[in-house]
Amino acid sequence: MQSLELFERAKKVAPGGVHSPVRSFKGLDHHPIFFKKAQGAYLTSVEDKQYIDFCQSFGPLILGHRDADVAEEVHRMIDTAWTFGACEIYSLELAEWMTQNLPWVEKLRFVSSGTEAVMSALRVARAATNRAKILKFEGCYHGHADQLLVKAGSGLAGTAASSSAGISPEIASTTLVTPLDDIAKLREVFTAKGKDIAAVIIEPLPANYGLLVQRQEFLNELKNLCKANGSLLIFDEVISGFRTSFGGMVEFTGIQPDLVTYGKVIGGGFPVGCYGGRKDLMDLVAPNGNVYQAGTLSANPVGMRAGLKTLQKMKSLDGWKVLNQRTASFCQKLQKGFDEIEAPVQVSSHSSLFWIHGRVNEPIRTIEQIPQGQGENFKKLFLSCLDKGIYLAPNAYEVGFLSMAHTETILDEAAGKILQASREVFG
Repeated sequence: MQSLELFERAKKVAPGGVHSPVRSFKGLDHHPIFFKKAQGAYLTSVEDKQYIDFCQSFGPLILGHRDADVAEEVHRMIDTAWTFGACEIYSLELAEWMTQNLPWVEKLRFVSSGTEAVMSALRVARAATNRAKILKFEGCYHGHADQLLVKAGSGLAGTAASSSAGISPEIASTTLVTPLDDIAKLREVFTAKGKDIAAVIIEPLPANYGLLVQRQEFLNELKNLCKANGSLLIFDEVISGFRTSFGGMVEFTGIQPDLVTYGKVIGGGFPVGCYGGRKDLMDLVAPNGNVYQAGTLSANPVGMRAGLKTLQKMKSLDGWKVLNQRTASFCQKLQKGFDEIEAPVQVSSHSSLFWIHGRVNEPIRTIEQIPQGQGENFKKLFLSCLDKGIYLAPNAYEVGFLSMAHTETILDEAAGKILQASREVFG
Protein backbone atom coordinates (compact mmCIF):
# COMPACT_ATOMS: atom_id res chain seq x y z
CA MET A 1 0.00 0.00 0.00
CA GLN A 2 1.46 3.34 -1.07
CA SER A 3 1.16 6.69 0.70
CA LEU A 4 -0.69 8.38 -2.18
CA GLU A 5 -3.33 5.67 -2.27
CA LEU A 6 -3.76 5.86 1.50
CA PHE A 7 -4.07 9.64 1.32
CA GLU A 8 -6.85 9.38 -1.26
CA ARG A 9 -8.68 7.00 1.06
CA ALA A 10 -8.09 9.26 4.05
CA LYS A 11 -9.56 12.30 2.28
CA LYS A 12 -12.87 10.43 2.03
CA VAL A 13 -13.20 10.01 5.79
CA ALA A 14 -11.31 12.94 7.38
CA PRO A 15 -11.14 16.68 6.54
CA GLY A 16 -8.20 17.07 4.20
CA GLY A 17 -7.30 13.47 4.92
CA VAL A 18 -5.64 14.36 8.22
CA HIS A 19 -6.39 14.68 11.93
CA SER A 20 -4.24 17.78 12.43
CA PRO A 21 -3.78 20.35 9.63
CA VAL A 22 0.01 20.56 9.68
CA ARG A 23 0.25 16.89 8.68
CA SER A 24 -1.37 17.58 5.31
CA PHE A 25 1.72 18.79 3.38
CA LYS A 26 -0.41 21.72 2.26
CA GLY A 27 1.45 23.96 -0.18
CA LEU A 28 4.27 21.45 -0.68
CA ASP A 29 3.01 19.95 -3.97
CA HIS A 30 3.41 16.49 -2.50
CA HIS A 31 1.15 14.04 -0.75
CA PRO A 32 1.82 13.22 2.92
CA ILE A 33 4.00 10.25 3.71
CA PHE A 34 2.18 7.53 5.64
CA PHE A 35 4.29 5.82 8.27
CA LYS A 36 3.93 2.39 9.82
CA LYS A 37 6.81 2.18 12.29
CA ALA A 38 9.12 4.33 14.39
CA GLN A 39 12.23 3.60 16.41
CA GLY A 40 14.82 5.90 17.93
CA ALA A 41 15.64 8.67 15.47
CA TYR A 42 13.90 6.93 12.56
CA LEU A 43 10.51 6.66 10.89
CA THR A 44 9.65 3.87 8.44
CA SER A 45 7.07 4.58 5.74
CA VAL A 46 4.52 2.19 4.27
CA GLU A 47 6.88 1.99 1.27
CA ASP A 48 9.57 0.64 3.67
CA LYS A 49 11.73 3.74 3.27
CA GLN A 50 13.55 4.91 6.37
CA TYR A 51 13.75 8.58 7.36
CA ILE A 52 15.80 10.39 9.99
CA ASP A 53 13.05 12.15 11.92
CA PHE A 54 13.47 15.73 13.09
CA CYS A 55 9.79 16.19 13.83
CA GLN A 56 9.67 13.72 16.74
CA SER A 57 5.87 14.07 16.89
CA PHE A 58 6.38 17.86 17.19
CA GLY A 59 8.51 17.63 20.30
CA PRO A 60 7.33 15.08 22.89
CA LEU A 61 9.87 12.38 22.08
CA ILE A 62 12.94 13.82 23.76
CA LEU A 63 14.39 10.31 24.15
CA GLY A 64 13.39 9.30 20.63
CA HIS A 65 10.74 6.93 19.38
CA ARG A 66 9.96 3.93 21.59
CA ASP A 67 12.83 4.34 24.03
CA ALA A 68 13.46 0.91 25.54
CA ASP A 69 13.18 1.99 29.18
CA VAL A 70 9.98 3.96 28.57
CA ALA A 71 8.56 1.07 26.53
CA GLU A 72 9.14 -1.28 29.45
CA GLU A 73 7.11 1.01 31.74
CA VAL A 74 4.36 1.34 29.14
CA HIS A 75 4.07 -2.42 28.64
CA ARG A 76 3.96 -2.96 32.38
CA MET A 77 1.22 -0.37 32.78
CA ILE A 78 -0.86 -1.72 29.90
CA ASP A 79 -0.70 -5.14 31.51
CA THR A 80 -1.87 -3.55 34.79
CA ALA A 81 -4.60 -1.09 33.78
CA TRP A 82 -5.57 1.20 30.92
CA THR A 83 -7.68 3.76 32.72
CA PHE A 84 -9.42 3.96 36.09
CA GLY A 85 -11.78 6.90 36.24
CA ALA A 86 -10.84 6.88 39.92
CA CYS A 87 -7.94 7.86 42.14
CA GLU A 88 -4.73 5.97 41.37
CA ILE A 89 -1.06 6.07 42.33
CA TYR A 90 0.47 6.77 38.92
CA SER A 91 -0.54 10.40 38.47
CA LEU A 92 0.30 10.99 42.14
CA GLU A 93 3.87 9.83 41.58
CA LEU A 94 4.36 12.10 38.55
CA ALA A 95 2.69 15.06 40.28
CA GLU A 96 4.88 14.61 43.36
CA TRP A 97 8.01 14.37 41.22
CA MET A 98 7.15 17.55 39.33
CA THR A 99 6.16 19.63 42.36
CA GLN A 100 9.23 18.50 44.28
CA ASN A 101 11.51 19.53 41.42
CA LEU A 102 9.78 22.71 40.22
CA PRO A 103 9.42 25.25 43.06
CA TRP A 104 7.05 27.42 41.01
CA VAL A 105 4.59 24.52 40.65
CA GLU A 106 3.08 24.14 44.11
CA LYS A 107 0.04 22.23 42.84
CA LEU A 108 -0.98 20.95 39.42
CA ARG A 109 -3.80 19.26 37.54
CA PHE A 110 -3.29 16.81 34.67
CA VAL A 111 -5.46 17.01 31.56
CA SER A 112 -5.24 15.36 28.14
CA SER A 113 -3.83 18.10 25.89
CA GLY A 114 -2.03 21.41 25.82
CA THR A 115 -5.20 23.14 24.62
CA GLU A 116 -7.06 21.88 27.69
CA ALA A 117 -4.25 22.99 29.96
CA VAL A 118 -4.22 26.54 28.57
CA MET A 119 -8.00 26.84 28.54
CA SER A 120 -8.14 25.78 32.19
CA ALA A 121 -5.31 28.06 33.30
CA LEU A 122 -7.09 31.04 31.75
CA ARG A 123 -10.30 30.12 33.56
CA VAL A 124 -8.40 30.06 36.85
CA ALA A 125 -6.88 33.45 36.08
CA ARG A 126 -10.25 35.03 35.37
CA ALA A 127 -11.69 33.60 38.56
CA ALA A 128 -8.72 34.74 40.65
CA THR A 129 -8.74 38.32 39.35
CA ASN A 130 -12.44 38.76 38.59
CA ARG A 131 -11.37 40.23 35.25
CA ALA A 132 -12.35 39.27 31.71
CA LYS A 133 -9.48 40.18 29.38
CA ILE A 134 -6.56 37.99 28.33
CA LEU A 135 -3.48 39.38 26.61
CA LYS A 136 -1.53 37.24 24.13
CA PHE A 137 1.19 37.93 21.57
CA GLU A 138 1.15 37.82 17.80
CA GLY A 139 3.18 34.79 16.75
CA CYS A 140 2.46 32.69 19.84
CA TYR A 141 0.13 29.69 19.63
CA HIS A 142 -1.70 28.35 22.65
CA GLY A 143 -3.96 25.66 21.24
CA HIS A 144 -7.31 25.89 19.52
CA ALA A 145 -9.61 27.23 22.23
CA ASP A 146 -11.90 29.90 20.74
CA GLN A 147 -10.55 32.79 22.80
CA LEU A 148 -6.97 32.13 21.63
CA LEU A 149 -7.54 31.67 17.90
CA VAL A 150 -7.21 35.40 17.41
CA LYS A 151 -4.87 37.78 15.62
CA ALA A 152 -4.09 41.46 15.92
CA GLY A 153 -6.93 43.68 14.79
CA SER A 154 -6.67 46.82 12.69
CA GLY A 155 -7.75 49.25 15.40
CA LEU A 156 -6.06 50.46 18.58
CA ALA A 157 -3.16 48.56 20.09
CA GLY A 158 -4.34 45.35 21.65
CA THR A 159 -7.47 44.84 19.54
CA ALA A 160 -8.07 41.38 18.16
CA ALA A 161 -9.94 39.60 15.40
CA SER A 162 -10.66 35.89 15.05
CA SER A 163 -8.21 33.85 12.99
CA SER A 164 -10.65 30.99 12.44
CA ALA A 165 -14.19 30.71 11.17
CA GLY A 166 -16.72 29.80 13.83
CA ILE A 167 -15.46 32.22 16.48
CA SER A 168 -17.83 35.00 17.38
CA PRO A 169 -16.68 38.63 17.58
CA GLU A 170 -17.82 38.62 21.20
CA ILE A 171 -15.42 35.81 22.08
CA ALA A 172 -12.56 37.34 20.08
CA SER A 173 -13.03 40.67 21.83
CA THR A 174 -12.17 39.14 25.21
CA THR A 175 -8.57 38.65 24.05
CA LEU A 176 -6.07 41.44 23.45
CA VAL A 177 -3.16 40.94 21.06
CA THR A 178 0.15 42.81 20.92
CA PRO A 179 3.46 42.19 19.07
CA LEU A 180 6.36 40.28 20.53
CA ASP A 181 9.54 42.22 21.35
CA ASP A 182 7.80 45.61 21.43
CA ILE A 183 7.99 47.10 24.92
CA ALA A 184 6.39 50.37 23.83
CA LYS A 185 3.28 48.61 22.47
CA LEU A 186 3.15 46.40 25.53
CA ARG A 187 3.15 49.43 27.83
CA GLU A 188 0.50 51.06 25.65
CA VAL A 189 -1.84 48.09 26.06
CA PHE A 190 -1.35 48.01 29.82
CA THR A 191 -1.90 51.75 30.07
CA ALA A 192 -5.20 51.43 28.22
CA LYS A 193 -6.47 48.09 29.54
CA GLY A 194 -4.20 46.99 32.39
CA LYS A 195 -6.88 46.94 35.08
CA ASP A 196 -9.06 44.72 32.87
CA ILE A 197 -6.36 42.13 32.10
CA ALA A 198 -6.78 38.92 34.08
CA ALA A 199 -3.66 37.32 32.67
CA VAL A 200 -0.96 37.57 30.06
CA ILE A 201 -0.06 34.32 28.36
CA ILE A 202 3.15 33.88 26.41
CA GLU A 203 5.37 31.16 25.06
CA PRO A 204 8.60 32.24 26.77
CA LEU A 205 10.26 30.56 23.80
CA PRO A 206 7.84 31.11 20.91
CA ALA A 207 8.21 28.03 18.72
CA ASN A 208 4.96 27.65 16.82
CA TYR A 209 5.53 30.33 14.17
CA GLY A 210 9.23 29.93 13.63
CA LEU A 211 11.71 30.07 16.49
CA LEU A 212 11.32 33.59 17.88
CA VAL A 213 13.79 33.80 20.76
CA GLN A 214 12.80 36.70 23.00
CA ARG A 215 15.08 39.22 24.71
CA GLN A 216 15.41 38.92 28.48
CA GLU A 217 14.60 42.64 28.77
CA PHE A 218 11.25 42.13 27.07
CA LEU A 219 10.28 39.23 29.32
CA ASN A 220 11.43 41.16 32.40
CA GLU A 221 9.26 44.13 31.44
CA LEU A 222 6.31 41.82 30.90
CA LYS A 223 6.71 40.38 34.39
CA ASN A 224 6.97 43.87 35.89
CA LEU A 225 3.88 45.15 34.08
CA CYS A 226 1.85 42.14 35.18
CA LYS A 227 2.86 42.70 38.79
CA ALA A 228 2.15 46.44 38.67
CA ASN A 229 -1.31 45.90 37.20
CA GLY A 230 -2.39 42.88 39.22
CA SER A 231 -2.45 40.63 36.15
CA LEU A 232 -1.29 37.03 36.32
CA LEU A 233 1.61 35.85 34.18
CA ILE A 234 1.13 32.48 32.47
CA PHE A 235 4.04 30.72 30.79
CA ASP A 236 2.91 28.34 28.08
CA GLU A 237 5.66 25.73 28.25
CA VAL A 238 3.83 22.99 26.36
CA ILE A 239 6.76 22.90 23.92
CA SER A 240 9.62 24.32 26.00
CA GLY A 241 8.86 22.63 29.31
CA PHE A 242 11.41 19.87 30.02
CA ARG A 243 12.60 20.38 26.44
CA THR A 244 14.92 23.38 26.68
CA SER A 245 16.28 22.39 30.09
CA PHE A 246 15.20 20.54 33.22
CA GLY A 247 13.36 23.65 34.42
CA GLY A 248 12.28 24.80 30.98
CA MET A 249 12.27 28.50 30.22
CA VAL A 250 11.71 29.40 33.86
CA GLU A 251 15.21 28.09 34.46
CA PHE A 252 16.58 29.91 31.39
CA THR A 253 14.98 33.27 32.17
CA GLY A 254 14.82 33.25 35.96
CA ILE A 255 11.27 34.56 35.69
CA GLN A 256 8.72 32.75 37.83
CA PRO A 257 5.18 32.78 36.40
CA ASP A 258 1.99 32.60 38.43
CA LEU A 259 0.69 29.71 36.34
CA VAL A 260 2.37 27.45 33.82
CA THR A 261 1.13 24.93 31.27
CA TYR A 262 2.97 21.78 30.21
CA GLY A 263 2.44 18.98 27.71
CA LYS A 264 4.40 16.97 25.15
CA VAL A 265 7.57 15.81 26.98
CA ILE A 266 5.76 15.12 30.28
CA GLY A 267 3.73 12.39 28.56
CA GLY A 268 6.66 10.56 27.01
CA GLY A 269 4.81 10.32 23.69
CA PHE A 270 1.30 9.82 25.03
CA PRO A 271 -1.53 12.41 25.18
CA VAL A 272 -1.11 14.62 28.22
CA GLY A 273 -1.36 18.21 29.38
CA CYS A 274 -0.91 19.90 32.72
CA TYR A 275 -1.50 23.27 34.34
CA GLY A 276 -0.09 24.31 37.67
CA GLY A 277 1.41 27.07 39.72
CA ARG A 278 0.76 28.89 42.95
CA LYS A 279 -1.16 26.92 45.57
CA ASP A 280 -3.68 29.70 46.22
CA LEU A 281 -4.55 29.81 42.52
CA MET A 282 -4.75 26.08 42.00
CA ASP A 283 -6.96 25.68 45.06
CA LEU A 284 -9.62 27.63 43.18
CA VAL A 285 -10.12 24.52 41.02
CA ALA A 286 -12.95 22.10 41.86
CA PRO A 287 -13.46 20.28 44.13
CA ASN A 288 -11.59 22.74 46.39
CA GLY A 289 -12.94 25.83 44.67
CA ASN A 290 -15.60 26.91 42.21
CA VAL A 291 -13.54 26.80 38.97
CA TYR A 292 -14.90 23.73 37.24
CA GLN A 293 -12.69 21.52 35.10
CA ALA A 294 -12.90 17.78 34.52
CA GLY A 295 -11.79 15.09 32.08
CA THR A 296 -12.70 11.43 31.63
CA LEU A 297 -9.19 10.36 30.63
CA SER A 298 -7.21 13.02 32.49
CA ALA A 299 -4.02 11.64 34.05
CA ASN A 300 -4.19 8.48 31.96
CA PRO A 301 -1.90 6.01 33.74
CA VAL A 302 -0.01 4.96 30.59
CA GLY A 303 1.00 8.56 29.92
CA MET A 304 1.82 9.13 33.57
CA ARG A 305 4.24 6.21 33.67
CA ALA A 306 5.78 7.07 30.31
CA GLY A 307 6.22 10.69 31.33
CA LEU A 308 7.77 9.98 34.70
CA LYS A 309 10.22 7.47 33.23
CA THR A 310 11.17 9.93 30.48
CA LEU A 311 11.86 12.74 32.94
CA GLN A 312 13.74 10.52 35.37
CA LYS A 313 15.93 9.10 32.61
CA MET A 314 16.70 12.54 31.18
CA LYS A 315 17.71 13.78 34.61
CA SER A 316 19.90 10.75 35.35
CA LEU A 317 21.73 11.18 32.02
CA ASP A 318 22.06 14.94 32.35
CA GLY A 319 20.28 14.64 29.05
CA TRP A 320 19.54 18.32 28.50
CA LYS A 321 23.22 19.22 28.54
CA VAL A 322 24.09 16.40 26.14
CA LEU A 323 21.21 17.14 23.79
CA ASN A 324 21.74 20.89 23.70
CA GLN A 325 25.43 20.43 22.89
CA ARG A 326 24.61 18.01 20.07
CA THR A 327 22.06 20.44 18.66
CA ALA A 328 24.52 23.33 18.72
CA SER A 329 27.17 21.25 16.91
CA PHE A 330 24.65 20.00 14.35
CA CYS A 331 23.41 23.51 13.59
CA GLN A 332 26.97 24.84 13.28
CA LYS A 333 27.68 22.21 10.62
CA LEU A 334 24.52 23.14 8.74
CA GLN A 335 25.31 26.85 8.92
CA LYS A 336 28.86 26.33 7.70
CA GLY A 337 27.56 24.36 4.74
CA PHE A 338 24.87 26.93 3.92
CA ASP A 339 27.49 29.67 4.03
CA GLU A 340 29.88 27.82 1.74
CA ILE A 341 27.36 27.65 -1.09
CA GLU A 342 25.83 31.04 -0.23
CA ALA A 343 22.42 29.43 0.20
CA PRO A 344 19.53 31.85 0.84
CA VAL A 345 18.83 30.11 4.15
CA GLN A 346 20.34 29.90 7.59
CA VAL A 347 19.58 28.02 10.79
CA SER A 348 18.61 29.36 14.20
CA SER A 349 18.54 27.23 17.32
CA HIS A 350 17.79 27.22 21.01
CA SER A 351 18.57 24.22 23.21
CA SER A 352 17.34 21.18 21.21
CA LEU A 353 15.12 23.13 18.80
CA PHE A 354 16.18 24.46 15.39
CA TRP A 355 14.59 26.35 12.51
CA ILE A 356 15.76 26.83 8.93
CA HIS A 357 14.75 30.21 7.54
CA GLY A 358 15.77 32.97 5.14
CA ARG A 359 18.90 35.03 5.66
CA VAL A 360 18.74 37.88 8.18
CA ASN A 361 21.24 40.18 9.84
CA GLU A 362 19.56 40.20 13.25
CA PRO A 363 17.80 37.50 15.28
CA ILE A 364 14.17 36.99 14.26
CA ARG A 365 11.98 37.85 17.23
CA THR A 366 8.65 38.72 15.56
CA ILE A 367 6.69 37.25 12.69
CA GLU A 368 7.07 40.50 10.76
CA GLN A 369 10.84 39.92 10.63
CA ILE A 370 10.55 36.56 8.85
CA PRO A 371 12.08 37.09 5.38
CA GLN A 372 10.05 36.96 2.20
CA GLY A 373 10.19 33.67 0.34
CA GLN A 374 10.18 31.52 3.47
CA GLY A 375 7.55 29.16 2.09
CA GLU A 376 9.08 28.69 -1.35
CA ASN A 377 12.64 28.15 -0.09
CA PHE A 378 11.42 25.70 2.52
CA LYS A 379 9.38 23.73 -0.01
CA LYS A 380 12.41 23.22 -2.26
CA LEU A 381 14.63 22.15 0.62
CA PHE A 382 11.97 20.00 2.29
CA LEU A 383 11.19 17.99 -0.84
CA SER A 384 14.87 17.40 -1.60
CA CYS A 385 15.49 16.34 2.02
CA LEU A 386 12.46 14.08 1.91
CA ASP A 387 13.84 12.36 -1.18
CA LYS A 388 17.10 11.73 0.72
CA GLY A 389 15.42 10.26 3.78
CA ILE A 390 15.25 13.33 6.04
CA TYR A 391 11.86 14.07 7.58
CA LEU A 392 11.35 17.65 8.74
CA ALA A 393 8.09 19.04 10.05
CA PRO A 394 6.13 19.70 6.81
CA ASN A 395 5.64 23.43 7.32
CA ALA A 396 8.00 26.36 6.77
CA TYR A 397 7.14 27.85 10.17
CA GLU A 398 7.49 24.73 12.30
CA VAL A 399 10.68 24.03 14.21
CA GLY A 400 12.73 20.86 14.24
CA PHE A 401 13.50 18.77 17.32
CA LEU A 402 16.41 16.57 18.27
CA SER A 403 16.19 13.63 20.64
CA MET A 404 18.69 11.63 22.63
CA ALA A 405 18.36 8.98 19.92
CA HIS A 406 20.01 11.37 17.45
CA THR A 407 23.57 10.22 18.00
CA GLU A 408 26.53 12.15 16.61
CA THR A 409 26.85 9.55 13.88
CA ILE A 410 23.22 9.97 12.85
CA LEU A 411 23.53 13.75 12.99
CA ASP A 412 26.63 13.71 10.80
CA GLU A 413 24.72 11.65 8.23
CA ALA A 414 21.70 13.94 8.46
CA ALA A 415 23.79 17.11 8.11
CA GLY A 416 25.46 15.66 5.03
CA LYS A 417 22.11 14.88 3.40
CA ILE A 418 20.58 18.26 4.27
CA LEU A 419 23.59 20.05 2.83
CA GLN A 420 23.52 17.86 -0.27
CA ALA A 421 19.88 18.82 -0.69
CA SER A 422 20.72 22.51 -0.22
CA ARG A 423 23.44 22.32 -2.89
CA GLU A 424 20.99 20.77 -5.33
CA VAL A 425 18.25 23.37 -4.82
CA PHE A 426 20.30 26.48 -4.02
CA GLY A 427 23.78 25.79 -5.39
